[in-house]
Amino acid sequence: MHELSICRSIAGIVAKHVGDRPVRTVNVRVGHLRQIVPDTLVYCWSLVVQDTPLDGAELQVESIPARIRCDECDHTETLSAPVLRCGGCGGTRVTIVAGEEFLITSLELAEA
Repeated sequence: MHELSICRSIAGIVAKHVGDRPVRTVNVRVGHLRQIVPDTLVYCWSLVVQDTPLDGAELQVESIPARIRCDECDHTETLSAPVLRCGGCGGTRVTIVAGEEFLITSLELAEA
């Protein structure tokens, strides 16, 4: 379960940037190709922040679907399965244009 170590990293980054200010919500963006299970990430977050200054902070996960663009016919599509093949021409020369994201997008701080 690599989500646990990911949550530890997120908590460390957040703690570094907020200092002693209370945090309500941590917003993250996770691409489908990252092989991170959003529900597991949220669960692990609750374990990692328990009894820390981040206890009570919610982790909001925005899932980003995987999208590709065909280098041959310029067709762009959202993937329903991890098959990197163009649905327009069947070509395999494609560029991933979305779905590899993993970033903290924002923090919502509570009133002190």
